[in-house]
Amino acid sequence: MQMDRVLISIAIMALVTYAIRVAPLTLFRKQIKSKYVRSFLDYTPFAVLGVMTFPDVFTSTGSVYSAIAGTIVALILAYMRKGIVTCSCAAIAVVYLVESFLL
Repeated sequence: MQMDRVLISIAIMALVTYAIRVAPLTLFRKQIKSKYVRSFLDYTPFAVLGVMTFPDVFTSTGSVYSAIAGTIVALILAYMRKGIVTCSCAAIAVVYLVESFLL
């Protein structure tokens, strides 16, 4: 009985994911000329990814303080237009240093 629920859940998730990806292709047959709609469609995946991952940043380390320190460093480097690898490595290093020496 439990396996049936798992398979049904997977099928529903697959259908929802497929519908979300196919809907723009079927609804917008012509090229979208509105700058507002195009920018909305361009930035929506990044906004959704940020909303989904940002809360987990604060529970992924051993302490909230080290997570805040790493987030601040990553945000500062991102504001300075550094690459994602640079931001990630610097944030990881700061989290490691804060957890090792201050906590």
